[in-house]
Amino acid sequence: MVGGLALHQTQPFIPPPPSQNPASHVSEDRPREQLSCLPPPHQVKTMEEFKKLHARFIKLGLDRVPRHAGDLLLACSLSEWGSMDYARSIFLGLDDPGTFDFNTMIRGSLFHGDPQGALLFYPEMLQRDVKPDNFTFPFVLKACSRLLALAEGLQIHGHAAKHGFQCDVFVQNSLINMYGKCGEVERSCRAFEQMGSCRTVASWSALTAAQTRMGLWGKCLELFAMMTREGLRADESSMVSALSSAKNLGAYDLGRSVHCSLLRSFTGLNIVVQTSLIDMYISCGCLEKGIAVFEMMSEKNTWTYSVVISGLAMHGEGERALRVFSDMLHRGHEPDEAIYVGVLSACSHAGLLDEGLRCFDRMRLEHRIPPSPQHYGCMIDLMARGGKLKEAYELIESMPAAQTEAAWRCLLSACKTHGDLELAERASRNLKELNARNSGDYINLSNLYAEAKRWSDAAMTRREMVDQGLVQTPGYSRVEVKGKMYTFVSQDKRHPQRREVYEMAYQMEWQLRLEGYTPDEEEKRRMVAAQSQKLAIAFALLNTSQGSPIRIITNLRMGKDCHTYTALVSTIFEREIMVRDRNRFHCFRHGVCTCGDHW
Repeated sequence: MVGGLALHQTQPFIPPPPSQNPASHVSEDRPREQLSCLPPPHQVKTMEEFKKLHARFIKLGLDRVPRHAGDLLLACSLSEWGSMDYARSIFLGLDDPGTFDFNTMIRGSLFHGDPQGALLFYPEMLQRDVKPDNFTFPFVLKACSRLLALAEGLQIHGHAAKHGFQCDVFVQNSLINMYGKCGEVERSCRAFEQMGSCRTVASWSALTAAQTRMGLWGKCLELFAMMTREGLRADESSMVSALSSAKNLGAYDLGRSVHCSLLRSFTGLNIVVQTSLIDMYISCGCLEKGIAVFEMMSEKNTWTYSVVISGLAMHGEGERALRVFSDMLHRGHEPDEAIYVGVLSACSHAGLLDEGLRCFDRMRLEHRIPPSPQHYGCMIDLMARGGKLKEAYELIESMPAAQTEAAWRCLLSACKTHGDLELAERASRNLKELNARNSGDYINLSNLYAEAKRWSDAAMTRREMVDQGLVQTPGYSRVEVKGKMYTFVSQDKRHPQRREVYEMAYQMEWQLRLEGYTPDEEEKRRMVAAQSQKLAIAFALLNTSQGSPIRIITNLRMGKDCHTYTALVSTIFEREIMVRDRNRFHCFRHGVCTCGDHW
Protein backbone atom coordinates (compact mmCIF):
# COMPACT_ATOMS: atom_id res chain seq x y z
CA MET A 1 0.00 0.00 0.00
CA VAL A 2 1.55 3.34 -1.05
CA GLY A 3 -0.44 6.47 -0.32
CA GLY A 4 -3.63 4.45 -0.27
CA LEU A 5 -2.70 2.55 -3.44
CA ALA A 6 -3.55 -1.12 -3.77
CA LEU A 7 -2.85 -2.47 -7.22
CA HIS A 8 -5.64 -5.03 -7.00
CA GLN A 9 -8.20 -2.46 -5.78
CA THR A 10 -8.29 0.70 -7.86
CA GLN A 11 -10.90 3.38 -8.18
CA PRO A 12 -12.98 2.92 -11.34
CA PHE A 13 -11.68 5.15 -14.11
CA ILE A 14 -14.21 7.58 -15.59
CA PRO A 15 -13.10 8.57 -19.09
CA PRO A 16 -13.32 12.22 -20.04
CA PRO A 17 -16.25 13.23 -22.23
CA PRO A 18 -15.64 13.03 -25.98
CA SER A 19 -13.97 16.14 -27.30
CA GLN A 20 -16.08 18.57 -29.26
CA ASN A 21 -12.99 19.90 -30.94
CA PRO A 22 -13.14 18.93 -34.60
CA ALA A 23 -9.34 18.96 -34.59
CA SER A 24 -9.44 15.76 -32.54
CA HIS A 25 -10.08 13.86 -35.76
CA VAL A 26 -7.21 15.39 -37.64
CA SER A 27 -5.48 12.85 -39.81
CA GLU A 28 -1.78 12.22 -39.47
CA ASP A 29 -1.60 12.84 -43.22
CA ARG A 30 -1.91 16.61 -42.73
CA PRO A 31 0.33 18.29 -45.32
CA ARG A 32 3.91 18.46 -44.23
CA GLU A 33 4.22 22.16 -45.00
CA GLN A 34 2.14 22.95 -41.88
CA LEU A 35 4.83 21.27 -39.74
CA SER A 36 7.90 22.55 -41.53
CA CYS A 37 7.91 25.84 -39.62
CA LEU A 38 7.62 24.17 -36.20
CA PRO A 39 10.73 23.09 -34.27
CA PRO A 40 10.68 19.54 -32.81
CA PRO A 41 9.50 19.67 -29.17
CA HIS A 42 12.74 18.13 -27.87
CA GLN A 43 14.73 21.12 -29.17
CA VAL A 44 12.85 23.60 -26.99
CA LYS A 45 14.97 25.09 -24.17
CA THR A 46 12.47 26.69 -21.76
CA MET A 47 8.94 26.15 -20.49
CA GLU A 48 7.85 29.45 -22.00
CA GLU A 49 9.03 28.37 -25.47
CA PHE A 50 7.31 25.03 -25.01
CA LYS A 51 3.96 26.64 -24.14
CA LYS A 52 4.15 28.74 -27.31
CA LEU A 53 4.94 25.64 -29.38
CA HIS A 54 2.10 23.75 -27.73
CA ALA A 55 -0.31 26.58 -28.61
CA ARG A 56 0.73 26.30 -32.27
CA PHE A 57 0.20 22.52 -32.18
CA ILE A 58 -3.30 23.11 -30.79
CA LYS A 59 -4.02 25.69 -33.48
CA LEU A 60 -3.03 23.18 -36.17
CA GLY A 61 -4.94 20.38 -34.45
CA LEU A 62 -1.74 18.35 -34.00
CA ASP A 63 -2.10 17.99 -30.23
CA ARG A 64 -4.65 15.22 -30.85
CA VAL A 65 -2.51 13.30 -33.31
CA PRO A 66 -0.94 10.46 -31.24
CA ARG A 67 2.54 10.75 -32.72
CA HIS A 68 2.81 14.52 -32.21
CA ALA A 69 1.05 14.45 -28.84
CA GLY A 70 3.59 11.83 -27.73
CA ASP A 71 6.46 14.10 -28.75
CA LEU A 72 4.96 16.96 -26.72
CA LEU A 73 4.47 14.71 -23.70
CA LEU A 74 8.00 13.34 -23.91
CA ALA A 75 9.61 16.79 -24.11
CA CYS A 76 7.54 18.29 -21.30
CA SER A 77 7.99 15.40 -18.86
CA LEU A 78 11.65 14.48 -19.46
CA SER A 79 13.33 17.89 -19.81
CA GLU A 80 15.09 19.70 -17.00
CA TRP A 81 12.84 22.70 -17.63
CA GLY A 82 9.72 20.53 -17.88
CA SER A 83 6.65 20.41 -15.66
CA MET A 84 4.75 17.28 -14.72
CA ASP A 85 1.65 19.35 -13.98
CA TYR A 86 1.69 20.68 -17.52
CA ALA A 87 2.51 17.23 -18.91
CA ARG A 88 -0.50 15.82 -17.07
CA SER A 89 -2.74 18.46 -18.66
CA ILE A 90 -1.53 17.27 -22.07
CA PHE A 91 -2.03 13.64 -21.05
CA LEU A 92 -5.59 14.26 -19.83
CA GLY A 93 -6.41 15.83 -23.19
CA LEU A 94 -5.61 12.59 -25.02
CA ASP A 95 -8.71 10.67 -26.10
CA ASP A 96 -7.02 7.28 -26.09
CA PRO A 97 -3.56 7.32 -24.45
CA GLY A 98 -1.48 4.30 -25.31
CA THR A 99 1.34 2.35 -23.70
CA PHE A 100 3.93 4.86 -24.86
CA ASP A 101 2.02 7.74 -23.26
CA PHE A 102 1.65 5.96 -19.91
CA ASN A 103 5.31 4.95 -19.96
CA THR A 104 6.27 8.57 -20.58
CA MET A 105 4.20 9.78 -17.62
CA ILE A 106 5.61 7.09 -15.32
CA ARG A 107 9.15 7.83 -16.44
CA GLY A 108 8.62 11.59 -16.17
CA SER A 109 7.29 11.31 -12.62
CA LEU A 110 10.44 9.39 -11.67
CA PHE A 111 12.62 11.95 -13.43
CA HIS A 112 11.03 14.76 -11.43
CA GLY A 113 11.36 12.91 -8.10
CA ASP A 114 7.78 11.71 -7.66
CA PRO A 115 7.90 7.88 -7.45
CA GLN A 116 4.49 7.71 -5.78
CA GLY A 117 2.95 9.64 -8.67
CA ALA A 118 4.70 7.28 -11.09
CA LEU A 119 3.27 4.24 -9.33
CA LEU A 120 -0.26 5.65 -9.42
CA PHE A 121 -0.24 5.67 -13.23
CA TYR A 122 0.11 1.89 -13.32
CA PRO A 123 -3.37 0.94 -11.95
CA GLU A 124 -4.87 3.68 -14.13
CA MET A 125 -3.18 2.03 -17.08
CA LEU A 126 -4.74 -1.32 -16.19
CA GLN A 127 -8.18 0.27 -15.76
CA ARG A 128 -8.02 1.63 -19.31
CA ASP A 129 -7.05 -1.83 -20.63
CA VAL A 130 -3.74 -0.47 -21.88
CA LYS A 131 -1.28 -3.34 -22.08
CA PRO A 132 2.06 -2.74 -20.29
CA ASP A 133 5.23 -3.62 -22.18
CA ASN A 134 8.83 -4.40 -21.28
CA PHE A 135 9.50 -0.66 -20.76
CA THR A 136 6.60 -0.23 -18.36
CA PHE A 137 7.76 -2.74 -15.76
CA PRO A 138 11.32 -1.43 -15.26
CA PHE A 139 9.95 2.09 -14.69
CA VAL A 140 7.25 0.94 -12.26
CA LEU A 141 9.69 -1.34 -10.38
CA LYS A 142 12.08 1.60 -10.05
CA ALA A 143 9.25 3.54 -8.40
CA CYS A 144 8.71 0.63 -5.98
CA SER A 145 12.42 0.52 -5.15
CA ARG A 146 12.51 4.25 -4.35
CA LEU A 147 9.42 3.94 -2.15
CA LEU A 148 10.62 0.64 -0.62
CA ALA A 149 7.16 -0.60 -1.62
CA LEU A 150 7.73 -4.35 -1.37
CA ALA A 151 4.04 -5.36 -1.42
CA GLU A 152 3.40 -3.44 -4.64
CA GLY A 153 6.66 -4.76 -6.09
CA LEU A 154 5.54 -8.33 -5.47
CA GLN A 155 2.25 -7.66 -7.26
CA ILE A 156 4.01 -6.07 -10.22
CA HIS A 157 6.42 -9.03 -10.36
CA GLY A 158 3.36 -11.26 -10.74
CA HIS A 159 1.92 -9.02 -13.46
CA ALA A 160 5.24 -9.09 -15.36
CA ALA A 161 5.27 -12.90 -15.29
CA LYS A 162 1.61 -13.00 -16.37
CA HIS A 163 2.43 -10.82 -19.39
CA GLY A 164 5.33 -13.07 -20.36
CA PHE A 165 8.29 -10.93 -19.24
CA GLN A 166 9.84 -13.41 -16.80
CA CYS A 167 12.78 -13.84 -19.21
CA ASP A 168 13.17 -10.19 -20.19
CA VAL A 169 16.61 -8.94 -19.18
CA PHE A 170 15.51 -5.38 -18.34
CA VAL A 171 12.57 -6.54 -16.24
CA GLN A 172 14.67 -9.12 -14.36
CA ASN A 173 17.43 -6.60 -13.65
CA SER A 174 14.81 -4.21 -12.29
CA LEU A 175 13.46 -6.98 -10.04
CA ILE A 176 16.94 -7.70 -8.67
CA ASN A 177 17.39 -4.01 -7.92
CA MET A 178 13.92 -3.55 -6.39
CA TYR A 179 14.18 -6.56 -4.09
CA GLY A 180 17.69 -5.54 -3.06
CA LYS A 181 16.62 -2.03 -2.09
CA CYS A 182 13.67 -3.46 -0.16
CA GLY A 183 16.06 -5.66 1.84
CA GLU A 184 14.95 -8.93 0.20
CA VAL A 185 18.36 -10.23 -0.88
CA GLU A 186 17.17 -13.84 -1.19
CA ARG A 187 14.51 -12.77 -3.71
CA SER A 188 17.18 -10.77 -5.54
CA CYS A 189 19.34 -13.89 -5.72
CA ARG A 190 16.43 -15.98 -7.03
CA ALA A 191 15.70 -13.44 -9.78
CA PHE A 192 19.42 -13.42 -10.62
CA GLU A 193 19.63 -17.23 -10.78
CA GLN A 194 16.52 -17.48 -12.96
CA MET A 195 18.23 -15.38 -15.63
CA GLY A 196 20.81 -18.10 -16.29
CA SER A 197 22.99 -17.26 -19.29
CA CYS A 198 20.96 -14.10 -19.99
CA ARG A 199 22.67 -12.18 -17.18
CA THR A 200 24.29 -8.91 -18.09
CA VAL A 201 26.82 -6.75 -16.28
CA ALA A 202 23.84 -4.78 -14.93
CA SER A 203 22.47 -8.01 -13.37
CA TRP A 204 25.70 -8.63 -11.48
CA SER A 205 25.93 -4.97 -10.52
CA ALA A 206 22.39 -4.91 -9.09
CA LEU A 207 23.04 -8.02 -6.97
CA THR A 208 26.42 -6.82 -5.63
CA ALA A 209 24.75 -3.52 -4.66
CA ALA A 210 21.97 -5.43 -2.86
CA GLN A 211 24.47 -7.51 -0.89
CA THR A 212 26.56 -4.47 0.04
CA ARG A 213 23.46 -2.59 1.20
CA MET A 214 22.55 -5.46 3.55
CA GLY A 215 26.09 -5.75 4.96
CA LEU A 216 26.85 -9.04 3.17
CA TRP A 217 30.30 -7.78 2.26
CA GLY A 218 32.00 -11.15 1.99
CA LYS A 219 29.31 -12.43 -0.40
CA CYS A 220 29.59 -9.26 -2.46
CA LEU A 221 33.33 -9.79 -2.94
CA GLU A 222 32.77 -13.47 -3.78
CA LEU A 223 30.21 -12.47 -6.41
CA PHE A 224 32.56 -9.84 -7.80
CA ALA A 225 35.32 -12.44 -8.12
CA MET A 226 32.90 -14.86 -9.81
CA MET A 227 31.88 -12.15 -12.26
CA THR A 228 35.54 -11.53 -13.13
CA ARG A 229 36.20 -15.26 -13.60
CA GLU A 230 33.32 -15.46 -16.08
CA GLY A 231 35.13 -12.92 -18.22
CA LEU A 232 32.71 -10.05 -17.72
CA ARG A 233 34.07 -6.53 -17.48
CA ALA A 234 32.70 -5.03 -14.27
CA ASP A 235 31.09 -1.62 -14.53
CA GLU A 236 31.83 1.28 -12.20
CA SER A 237 28.75 0.57 -10.08
CA SER A 238 29.78 -3.00 -9.23
CA MET A 239 33.32 -1.83 -8.52
CA VAL A 240 31.98 0.78 -6.09
CA SER A 241 30.05 -2.03 -4.33
CA ALA A 242 33.24 -4.13 -4.18
CA LEU A 243 35.24 -1.17 -2.80
CA SER A 244 32.59 -0.52 -0.15
CA SER A 245 32.68 -4.18 0.90
CA ALA A 246 36.49 -4.19 1.04
CA LYS A 247 36.35 -1.04 3.16
CA ASN A 248 33.93 -2.51 5.68
CA LEU A 249 35.87 -5.77 5.94
CA GLY A 250 39.22 -4.02 6.10
CA ALA A 251 40.30 -6.12 3.11
CA TYR A 252 43.15 -4.00 1.81
CA ASP A 253 44.57 -6.52 -0.68
CA LEU A 254 41.14 -7.14 -2.21
CA GLY A 255 40.43 -3.41 -2.38
CA ARG A 256 43.76 -2.78 -4.07
CA SER A 257 43.00 -5.47 -6.68
CA VAL A 258 39.68 -3.71 -7.45
CA HIS A 259 41.65 -0.47 -7.92
CA CYS A 260 43.91 -2.27 -10.40
CA SER A 261 40.83 -3.52 -12.29
CA LEU A 262 39.53 0.05 -12.46
CA LEU A 263 42.79 1.33 -13.90
CA ARG A 264 42.81 -1.43 -16.52
CA SER A 265 39.16 -0.96 -17.51
CA PHE A 266 38.62 2.81 -17.46
CA THR A 267 40.68 5.71 -18.74
CA GLY A 268 39.10 8.14 -16.28
CA LEU A 269 37.27 7.60 -13.00
CA ASN A 270 34.22 9.58 -11.95
CA ILE A 271 33.95 11.37 -8.63
CA VAL A 272 31.92 8.58 -6.99
CA VAL A 273 34.52 5.91 -7.82
CA GLN A 274 37.43 8.11 -6.74
CA THR A 275 35.75 8.95 -3.44
CA SER A 276 35.02 5.24 -2.87
CA LEU A 277 38.72 4.52 -3.47
CA ILE A 278 39.72 7.14 -0.90
CA ASP A 279 37.26 5.69 1.61
CA MET A 280 38.55 2.15 1.05
CA TYR A 281 42.24 3.04 1.46
CA ILE A 282 41.72 5.21 4.55
CA SER A 283 39.42 2.64 6.19
CA CYS A 284 41.96 -0.12 5.54
CA GLY A 285 44.67 1.85 7.33
CA CYS A 286 46.46 3.23 4.25
CA LEU A 287 45.87 6.89 4.99
CA GLU A 288 48.55 8.30 2.70
CA LYS A 289 47.35 6.30 -0.32
CA GLY A 290 43.86 7.65 0.23
CA ILE A 291 45.20 11.20 0.50
CA ALA A 292 47.22 10.69 -2.70
CA VAL A 293 44.03 9.80 -4.61
CA PHE A 294 42.31 12.83 -3.05
CA GLU A 295 45.07 15.24 -4.09
CA MET A 296 45.04 13.96 -7.70
CA MET A 297 41.28 14.59 -8.10
CA SER A 298 40.48 17.46 -10.45
CA GLU A 299 36.95 17.76 -9.04
CA LYS A 300 35.83 17.24 -5.44
CA ASN A 301 32.40 17.45 -3.82
CA THR A 302 31.19 17.70 -0.23
CA TRP A 303 31.05 13.90 0.10
CA THR A 304 34.71 13.66 -0.95
CA TYR A 305 35.76 16.19 1.69
CA SER A 306 33.59 14.43 4.29
CA VAL A 307 35.31 11.09 3.63
CA VAL A 308 38.78 12.63 3.91
CA ILE A 309 38.04 14.69 7.04
CA SER A 310 36.38 11.72 8.79
CA GLY A 311 39.27 9.47 7.74
CA LEU A 312 41.87 11.86 9.11
CA ALA A 313 39.81 12.02 12.32
CA MET A 314 39.86 8.21 12.63
CA HIS A 315 43.64 8.27 12.25
CA GLY A 316 44.05 10.98 14.89
CA GLU A 317 45.26 13.57 12.36
CA GLY A 318 43.20 16.42 13.81
CA GLU A 319 45.29 19.33 12.56
CA ARG A 320 45.41 17.93 9.01
CA ALA A 321 41.64 17.44 9.10
CA LEU A 322 41.17 21.10 10.05
CA ARG A 323 43.45 22.17 7.18
CA VAL A 324 41.38 20.13 4.70
CA PHE A 325 38.21 21.68 6.17
CA SER A 326 39.66 25.16 5.72
CA ASP A 327 40.61 24.36 2.12
CA MET A 328 37.07 23.10 1.47
CA LEU A 329 35.56 26.38 2.69
CA HIS A 330 38.08 28.38 0.68
CA ARG A 331 37.00 26.55 -2.50
CA GLY A 332 33.39 27.51 -1.90
CA HIS A 333 31.93 24.20 -0.70
CA GLU A 334 29.17 24.56 1.88
CA PRO A 335 29.63 22.27 4.92
CA ASP A 336 26.81 19.99 6.06
CA GLU A 337 26.06 17.98 9.20
CA ALA A 338 28.33 15.09 8.18
CA ILE A 339 31.28 17.41 7.55
CA TYR A 340 30.98 18.89 11.03
CA VAL A 341 30.71 15.44 12.63
CA GLY A 342 34.07 14.66 11.02
CA VAL A 343 35.59 17.99 12.08
CA LEU A 344 34.45 17.72 15.71
CA SER A 345 35.50 14.07 15.83
CA ALA A 346 38.94 15.06 14.54
CA CYS A 347 39.27 17.63 17.32
CA SER A 348 38.13 15.06 19.88
CA HIS A 349 40.53 12.33 18.78
CA ALA A 350 43.46 14.74 18.69
CA GLY A 351 42.60 16.51 21.95
CA LEU A 352 42.12 19.90 20.24
CA LEU A 353 39.73 21.40 22.80
CA ASP A 354 39.90 25.09 21.84
CA GLU A 355 39.64 24.36 18.11
CA GLY A 356 36.69 22.06 18.72
CA LEU A 357 34.81 24.71 20.71
CA ARG A 358 35.41 27.27 17.94
CA CYS A 359 34.18 24.86 15.25
CA PHE A 360 31.07 24.02 17.29
CA ASP A 361 30.21 27.72 17.57
CA ARG A 362 30.94 28.28 13.88
CA MET A 363 28.63 25.43 12.92
CA ARG A 364 25.73 26.87 14.92
CA LEU A 365 26.22 30.59 14.37
CA GLU A 366 27.84 30.96 10.95
CA HIS A 367 26.55 27.96 9.02
CA ARG A 368 23.22 27.73 10.89
CA ILE A 369 23.44 23.95 11.35
CA PRO A 370 21.50 22.81 14.45
CA PRO A 371 23.58 20.37 16.54
CA SER A 372 22.57 16.72 16.24
CA PRO A 373 23.16 14.01 18.88
CA GLN A 374 26.37 13.10 17.02
CA HIS A 375 27.67 16.67 17.25
CA TYR A 376 26.87 16.82 20.95
CA GLY A 377 28.49 13.42 21.43
CA CYS A 378 31.71 14.67 19.85
CA MET A 379 31.70 17.75 22.09
CA ILE A 380 31.05 15.72 25.25
CA ASP A 381 33.87 13.37 24.27
CA LEU A 382 36.19 16.31 23.52
CA MET A 383 35.49 18.03 26.84
CA ALA A 384 35.74 14.81 28.79
CA ARG A 385 39.10 13.92 27.23
CA GLY A 386 40.34 17.33 28.30
CA GLY A 387 39.19 16.63 31.85
CA LYS A 388 36.29 19.10 31.57
CA LEU A 389 33.70 16.68 32.97
CA LYS A 390 31.75 19.42 34.74
CA GLU A 391 31.49 21.49 31.54
CA ALA A 392 30.45 18.36 29.62
CA TYR A 393 27.71 17.72 32.19
CA GLU A 394 26.47 21.31 31.86
CA LEU A 395 26.37 21.00 28.07
CA ILE A 396 24.19 17.89 28.33
CA GLU A 397 21.86 19.71 30.70
CA SER A 398 21.41 22.43 28.04
CA MET A 399 20.57 19.94 25.28
CA PRO A 400 17.07 19.05 24.04
CA ALA A 401 15.87 16.10 26.16
CA ALA A 402 15.21 13.88 23.15
CA GLN A 403 18.87 14.05 22.12
CA THR A 404 20.57 13.24 25.40
CA GLU A 405 20.87 9.43 25.42
CA ALA A 406 24.07 9.26 23.32
CA ALA A 407 25.51 12.21 25.26
CA TRP A 408 24.93 10.62 28.68
CA ARG A 409 26.49 7.42 27.38
CA CYS A 410 29.52 9.33 26.17
CA LEU A 411 29.86 11.05 29.56
CA LEU A 412 29.57 7.71 31.35
CA SER A 413 32.39 6.32 29.23
CA ALA A 414 34.52 9.41 29.98
CA CYS A 415 33.84 9.02 33.71
CA LYS A 416 35.27 5.52 33.45
CA THR A 417 38.45 6.93 31.87
CA HIS A 418 38.83 9.63 34.55
CA GLY A 419 37.56 7.51 37.46
CA ASP A 420 34.71 9.88 38.38
CA LEU A 421 32.28 7.45 40.01
CA GLU A 422 29.85 10.05 41.36
CA LEU A 423 29.24 11.63 37.95
CA ALA A 424 29.08 8.18 36.38
CA GLU A 425 26.25 7.21 38.73
CA ARG A 426 24.41 10.39 37.77
CA ALA A 427 24.84 9.63 34.05
CA SER A 428 23.65 6.06 34.63
CA ARG A 429 20.50 7.25 36.42
CA ASN A 430 19.69 9.57 33.53
CA LEU A 431 20.14 6.74 31.01
CA LYS A 432 17.72 4.58 33.00
CA GLU A 433 15.18 7.39 33.06
CA LEU A 434 15.43 7.48 29.25
CA ASN A 435 14.75 3.69 29.17
CA ALA A 436 18.08 3.15 27.45
CA ARG A 437 18.87 -0.53 26.87
CA ASN A 438 22.58 -0.89 26.30
CA SER A 439 24.74 -3.49 27.99
CA GLY A 440 27.81 -1.24 27.71
CA ASP A 441 26.25 1.25 30.16
CA TYR A 442 26.04 -1.40 32.87
CA ILE A 443 29.50 -2.78 32.11
CA ASN A 444 31.14 0.65 32.36
CA LEU A 445 29.46 1.38 35.69
CA SER A 446 30.25 -2.10 37.00
CA ASN A 447 33.93 -1.66 36.09
CA LEU A 448 34.02 1.67 37.92
CA TYR A 449 32.55 0.02 41.02
CA ALA A 450 35.18 -2.70 40.76
CA GLU A 451 37.99 -0.14 40.55
CA ALA A 452 36.60 1.48 43.70
CA LYS A 453 36.52 -1.99 45.39
CA ARG A 454 32.72 -1.77 45.71
CA TRP A 455 32.31 -5.41 44.76
CA SER A 456 28.69 -5.80 45.83
CA ASP A 457 27.63 -2.80 43.70
CA ALA A 458 29.61 -4.17 40.76
CA ALA A 459 27.91 -7.55 41.07
CA MET A 460 24.46 -5.98 41.49
CA THR A 461 24.96 -3.88 38.34
CA ARG A 462 25.95 -6.95 36.34
CA ARG A 463 22.97 -8.86 37.73
CA GLU A 464 20.63 -6.03 36.78
CA MET A 465 21.98 -6.15 33.24
CA VAL A 466 21.29 -9.90 33.02
CA ASP A 467 17.81 -9.54 34.55
CA GLN A 468 16.91 -7.10 31.77
CA GLY A 469 18.02 -9.58 29.14
CA LEU A 470 20.93 -7.45 27.97
CA VAL A 471 23.92 -9.32 26.58
CA GLN A 472 27.42 -7.97 26.06
CA THR A 473 28.32 -7.82 22.37
CA PRO A 474 30.75 -10.69 21.65
CA GLY A 475 34.17 -9.41 20.65
CA TYR A 476 35.74 -10.42 17.36
CA SER A 477 38.85 -9.45 15.43
CA ARG A 478 39.36 -9.79 11.70
CA VAL A 479 42.70 -9.95 9.90
CA GLU A 480 43.60 -10.17 6.20
CA VAL A 481 46.28 -12.67 5.18
CA LYS A 482 47.19 -13.30 1.53
CA GLY A 483 43.99 -11.73 0.24
CA LYS A 484 41.68 -13.71 2.51
CA MET A 485 39.87 -12.52 5.64
CA TYR A 486 40.05 -14.52 8.89
CA THR A 487 37.85 -13.84 11.91
CA PHE A 488 38.67 -14.76 15.50
CA VAL A 489 36.59 -14.63 18.67
CA SER A 490 37.68 -14.97 22.29
CA GLN A 491 38.70 -18.53 23.19
CA ASP A 492 38.40 -19.47 19.51
CA LYS A 493 38.86 -23.23 19.00
CA ARG A 494 37.47 -23.57 15.47
CA HIS A 495 40.39 -22.44 13.35
CA PRO A 496 42.32 -25.19 11.51
CA GLN A 497 45.60 -23.69 12.78
CA ARG A 498 44.37 -23.30 16.34
CA ARG A 499 47.26 -25.29 17.84
CA GLU A 500 49.90 -23.17 16.11
CA VAL A 501 47.99 -19.94 16.83
CA TYR A 502 47.76 -20.64 20.58
CA GLU A 503 51.41 -21.68 20.62
CA MET A 504 52.36 -18.34 19.05
CA ALA A 505 50.08 -16.45 21.47
CA TYR A 506 51.86 -18.20 24.35
CA GLN A 507 55.27 -17.22 22.94
CA MET A 508 54.10 -13.61 22.56
CA GLU A 509 52.95 -13.55 26.18
CA TRP A 510 56.21 -15.08 27.38
CA GLN A 511 58.37 -12.57 25.48
CA LEU A 512 56.26 -9.65 26.72
CA ARG A 513 56.70 -10.79 30.31
CA LEU A 514 60.46 -10.77 29.76
CA GLU A 515 60.02 -7.10 28.80
CA GLY A 516 58.26 -6.45 32.12
CA TYR A 517 54.63 -6.68 30.95
CA THR A 518 52.42 -7.89 33.84
CA PRO A 519 48.69 -7.07 33.82
CA ASP A 520 46.97 -6.90 37.20
CA GLU A 521 44.06 -9.18 38.07
CA GLU A 522 41.40 -6.68 36.96
CA GLU A 523 43.14 -6.15 33.63
CA LYS A 524 43.42 -9.93 33.17
CA ARG A 525 39.65 -10.19 33.49
CA ARG A 526 39.09 -7.42 30.95
CA MET A 527 41.58 -8.91 28.51
CA VAL A 528 39.37 -11.98 28.03
CA ALA A 529 37.08 -9.89 25.81
CA ALA A 530 40.06 -8.61 23.83
CA GLN A 531 41.70 -12.02 23.38
CA SER A 532 40.36 -12.21 19.84
CA GLN A 533 42.82 -9.44 18.95
CA LYS A 534 45.73 -11.41 20.43
CA LEU A 535 44.74 -14.49 18.39
CA ALA A 536 44.46 -12.41 15.19
CA ILE A 537 47.94 -10.94 15.77
CA ALA A 538 49.37 -14.40 16.47
CA PHE A 539 47.83 -15.80 13.29
CA ALA A 540 49.20 -12.91 11.22
CA LEU A 541 52.70 -13.33 12.69
CA LEU A 542 52.59 -17.01 11.70
CA ASN A 543 51.34 -16.51 8.16
CA THR A 544 52.91 -13.29 6.87
CA SER A 545 56.50 -12.48 5.95
CA GLN A 546 58.85 -10.77 8.36
CA GLY A 547 58.44 -7.00 8.31
CA SER A 548 55.08 -6.92 6.52
CA PRO A 549 52.34 -4.83 8.18
CA ILE A 550 49.45 -6.41 10.09
CA ARG A 551 45.95 -4.93 9.68
CA ILE A 552 43.24 -5.82 12.19
CA ILE A 553 39.63 -4.74 12.62
CA THR A 554 37.86 -5.29 15.93
CA ASN A 555 34.33 -4.44 17.03
CA LEU A 556 35.44 -3.48 20.55
CA ARG A 557 36.96 -0.27 21.81
CA MET A 558 40.60 -0.91 22.66
CA GLY A 559 41.35 -0.98 26.37
CA LYS A 560 44.43 0.40 28.07
CA ASP A 561 46.07 -2.96 28.68
CA CYS A 562 45.38 -4.23 25.16
CA HIS A 563 46.91 -1.00 23.84
CA THR A 564 50.09 -1.56 25.89
CA TYR A 565 50.21 -5.21 24.82
CA THR A 566 49.94 -4.41 21.09
CA ALA A 567 52.57 -1.65 21.34
CA LEU A 568 55.05 -4.09 22.90
CA VAL A 569 54.33 -6.74 20.23
CA SER A 570 55.09 -4.17 17.50
CA THR A 571 58.47 -3.53 19.13
CA ILE A 572 59.50 -7.11 19.89
CA PHE A 573 58.44 -8.59 16.53
CA GLU A 574 59.40 -5.47 14.54
CA ARG A 575 56.03 -5.16 12.85
CA GLU A 576 53.74 -2.27 12.00
CA ILE A 577 50.35 -3.18 13.47
CA MET A 578 47.25 -1.24 12.47
CA VAL A 579 44.12 -1.80 14.55
CA ARG A 580 40.77 -0.28 13.65
CA ASP A 581 38.57 -0.45 16.73
CA ARG A 582 34.97 0.71 16.84
CA ASN A 583 36.04 4.36 17.30
CA ARG A 584 39.32 5.00 15.53
CA PHE A 585 42.63 3.72 14.16
CA HIS A 586 45.67 2.78 16.21
CA CYS A 587 48.87 2.44 14.19
CA PHE A 588 51.74 0.95 16.23
CA ARG A 589 55.31 1.44 15.01
CA HIS A 590 58.28 0.55 17.21
CA GLY A 591 56.06 0.61 20.30
CA VAL A 592 54.53 4.03 19.63
CA CYS A 593 50.89 4.54 18.63
CA THR A 594 49.69 7.32 16.35
CA CYS A 595 46.77 7.98 18.71
CA GLY A 596 49.12 9.77 21.13
CA ASP A 597 47.15 8.16 23.99
CA HIS A 598 43.99 10.08 22.95
CA TRP A 599 41.38 7.34 22.71
